Amino acid sequence: MRHIIQFVVSRGDNQYVAEGVNFPAVTQATTLDKLVENIKEVTELLLEGEGPAAFGLAASPSVFVNLELPNTIHA
Repeated sequence: MRHIIQFVVSRGDNQYVAEGVNFPAVTQATTLDKLVENIKEVTELLLEGEGPAAFGLAASPSVFVNLELPNTIHA
């Protein structure tokens, strides 16, 4: 059983997008604060409907969020 639900956050043209890694969730928002709220909401909704075990998760998993920054290194 996994204890962590991982999301990867990327920046689109107008919004931030969070995609679950090994977790079937995607959400978006115009600010990072709102995105965090959306991640919590979508995670709670999915776990409420199916339960953590249906996703191979422990009873009280943590949420881990990675933010991908655009390439800023100029060669």
